[in-house]
Amino acid sequence: MTNEWALKKQIVEIGQRIWTRGYVAANDGNISIKLNDHELLTTPTGVSKGFMTVDMIIKCDWTGKPLSSNPGYRPSSEVKMHLDVYKERPDIGAVVHAHPPFATSFAVAGIPLNKCVLPEAIIVIGSVPTAPYGLPSSMEIPDRMRPFIKNSDAILLENHGALTLGTDLLNAYHKMETLEHTASIVWKAIQLGNLNVLPPAERDRLMELREKFRLSGRVTSCDATPMASSAHPASETERMPKGIDEERIREITEQVIARLTRN
Repeated sequence: MTNEWALKKQIVEIGQRIWTRGYVAANDGNISIKLNDHELLTTPTGVSKGFMTVDMIIKCDWTGKPLSSNPGYRPSSEVKMHLDVYKERPDIGAVVHAHPPFATSFAVAGIPLNKCVLPEAIIVIGSVPTAPYGLPSSMEIPDRMRPFIKNSDAILLENHGALTLGTDLLNAYHKMETLEHTASIVWKAIQLGNLNVLPPAERDRLMELREKFRLSGRVTSCDATPMASSAHPASETERMPKGIDEERIREITEQVIARLTRN
């Protein structure tokens, strides 16, 4: 028999994690766990994920109607999104929705995280697609992300945030961590001027490892096509902003060194 109290406690703990790590602000985000084929546990609306208590977690039926809860709390308005995942993916046991800054930046830019960059990300979440924008709290989001959840356990929601799916809550949460870590690394590499994409042969070897480890969930293979800016990395001179006088920079540097030496 499922220990509902323990699962509610886990939702509270994961809520504190995503709040502490800055994956959500104010009352953003929502979490759910599937109990069986007609019931789930979900976070309440209007409550910060960093300040939830076990008594706030709500049990709902398959329509989102509360079955048992503290009278002062209602299910998250995004529960429709979670229900759609469970109906489309019987293998999924938990869902995490958050707004991690780097991943959400890619979602706002409309850029999928689909390149073969980090081995761990290739194995765990694969190519992360971007679902078209939908009005929050409406069926637009479930409708527009449905084609993607069939083959992906991590999805960017355009101008909104991110969604990760797992066999259990810890599994879903770890995918959110992997997603945000990958987004931050890709962002920083782009700022440095070069995103080194692993070639197809390495991608295929990593996917073979995934099969060998018998990892749960579904992933789509990453794009191993090199980035245009990575094919011919710019030289130091090319990367220097226009209008900068190298000789003048050298003079100023020498003056600073001279003053430091005198002191």
